[in-house]
Amino acid sequence: MTTTAIIMMIIALVTVWGGLAAALAHLSRHPELDEDLPAQPATEL
Repeated sequence: MTTTAIIMMIIALVTVWGGLAAALAHLSRHPELDEDLPAQPATEL
């Protein structure tokens, strides 16, 4: 692989895994509460 391809791969990996880590950190700090969820599940069409 060329240097450019390796750099682009690293940027893509950091973007994906960094987004996952940020989402997990946000969820751990702000968990979903039962009162935020709908009372009844949506009916099937």
